[in-house]
Amino acid sequence: MRVIPVDASAATLLVTKLPEVKVRDRQTGEVAVDPVTNDRLMVMELVFIAEGGSDMIKVTVPEKGIGEGLVMGVPVFLSGLVARPWESEFNGRARHGIAYRADAAMVGAPAASVQG
Repeated sequence: MRVIPVDASAATLLVTKLPEVKVRDRQTGEVAVDPVTNDRLMVMELVFIAEGGSDMIKVTVPEKGIGEGLVMGVPVFLSGLVARPWESEFNGRARHGIAYRADAAMVGAPAASVQG
């Protein structure tokens, strides 16, 4: 599956739904975990504001990558943000979308670079 790095440095990201445990299988209640680290995965919703428009996105983050102080409406910085296009078929209907994943979600914005 393709992984596309996302540069969100020019965007404003605001928390619209606090992180909660990501469920892999709704019927069994199985919790999603990272296949490499076995860390529990969390999902949070953000409004992504850039270039005069906004979109709501869901981002998956390992539980260890969730920073302290996340509250509704707070600006966040996502490190290691990537997008993964996906496709599936369910009951004969094709579905597709983009899944977002980050290594960490921290309150605030990245430090501005100093140019001289």
